[in-house]
Amino acid sequence: MHFMRHIDLQIMAMSVNLLRPLLSKPLLQQLRCPVVAASRFNTVSLCPRTSLPSACCRFYATKKAKAKAKGQATKVNINSALVEDIIDLNDVKMDMNAVLDALKEDFTRNLSIRTSSGALDHIVVTTQDGKFPLNQLGQISMKSPQLIVVNMSSFPEATAAATRALRESSMNLNPEADGTIIKVAVPKVTREHRENLSKLAKQFSNKAKDSVRRVRSNAITQVKKAKEGHSEDTIRLVEKQIQQVADNIALDIDKLLSAKTKELLG
Repeated sequence: MHFMRHIDLQIMAMSVNLLRPLLSKPLLQQLRCPVVAASRFNTVSLCPRTSLPSACCRFYATKKAKAKAKGQATKVNINSALVEDIIDLNDVKMDMNAVLDALKEDFTRNLSIRTSSGALDHIVVTTQDGKFPLNQLGQISMKSPQLIVVNMSSFPEATAAATRALRESSMNLNPEADGTIIKVAVPKVTREHRENLSKLAKQFSNKAKDSVRRVRSNAITQVKKAKEGHSEDTIRLVEKQIQQVADNIALDIDKLLSAKTKELLG
C-alpha cells in the first residue's frame, strides 16, 4: 500500500513538471486556438476592407476603357508659336490635306458609275508635244446614253494617242476610231464592273496613305534636324503633333473609302 502511494506521488510530480512551461505562459496564449490564429493570419493576408487601406484593392480596366485612354493619350495640343522655329505645322497639315483632296478628285473622275461626257475630261493624252487633257484636244459629246463621241478634227494627229489613252484608262472603255471621230461605247454597269471599281478605290486609298506617310516622315526628319537649342520634351511633342495630324487624315481616308465602296457596291 505504501509502495503504490509512492508511485502515485512520482506520477503527479512528473505531470507538474510537464505542465510547468504551459503554466508559465500568459493565459491568453494558452487559450488561443492554433486554428483561430491561422485563420486570422490568412484573413489579414487577404486585405480585409475594414482593417487595411483601400490601396491594396486593385481594379482592372476594361478593354473599352483602355482603348479610350489610348486614344486620349495621342491628343496633343501645342502652341504653334512655341515650335514655329522648328517646323510650320500648318504647312504639314496643308500637305496632308492636299493628299485627301487629290483622293476625292480621283474618286470623282475615275470611279463614277454614272457616265457622262464630262467623265472623259480628265483623261490625259500623251503626244509628241507633251501631255494634255482629252477635252483640250477634242470635242466630247454624248450622242446617246450608250455612246460618247470625241471629235478630234482640231488635232487630227493626236487621234491615235487619244484612242490609246481612252483604252488604257481605268474606265473599262473600248474606243473605236473612224477618221478623226472616236466612238466610245458606254459599258453597262454590271456587278463585276462595280466590284472592279471598288478594288480600284482601295488602291487609290492605299496610295493616298503612302503619300501621307511620306509627308509625315519628311516632317519628322526636319524636326530631328532642329534638336539643337530645343529640349527633348519639345521635340517629342512636335513629333506627336505631326503623328496626330497624320492619324486624323488616315481616318478621313478610311471614311471616304467606306462611303465610296458603299456607293459603288450599292
